[in-house]
Amino acid sequence: MEKKIEIPKDVNIIVEGMRITVKGKKGETTRNFSDPRYNHSISMKKEGSTIIVSSESGRKKIKAMIGTIISHIKNMIDGASKGHTYIIKINSTHFPMNIEVKGGTVIIKNFIGERGIRKSAIRKNVRVEVQKDNIIIKGVDKEDVAQTAANIEMATRLTKKDRRIFGDGCFLESSFVGD
Repeated sequence: MEKKIEIPKDVNIIVEGMRITVKGKKGETTRNFSDPRYNHSISMKKEGSTIIVSSESGRKKIKAMIGTIISHIKNMIDGASKGHTYIIKINSTHFPMNIEVKGGTVIIKNFIGERGIRKSAIRKNVRVEVQKDNIIIKGVDKEDVAQTAANIEMATRLTKKDRRIFGDGCFLESSFVGD
């Protein structure tokens, strides 16, 4: 079984065994797909302007892993050429929430009137900017952008309160490829 991906002209891809590096106009991302369960049966190679992920085995788990690798490579190509963007909506009803970015953290002040501050980690190579009611997260690696968004969302998570009444927090509004 084998699956192929066409490489766009503005993207350069280097395949070294099960390690792949994708370079584009937005940046560069690298991922190692080696896994001891699948190393002996799955192979990747670059031929011209296509990447071929193949296996001699026809097992269901191997086919699923090939599909997963193909999807990850497509996300890497999209990120290197266009970038990934997540938009988070800031929702505060009574107490106005103050959010600012300092270094590698997002600092959340006055969440539901709390005196303490809440912090959220920003992954490397991810840009975060706060606009009026939105937090915009941009980056090349989709997983880093999504994890940064999840960190912000989890930092404003409410526990032991009725979510129907207390609607405060930061919630994912949209995610897309591009700026």
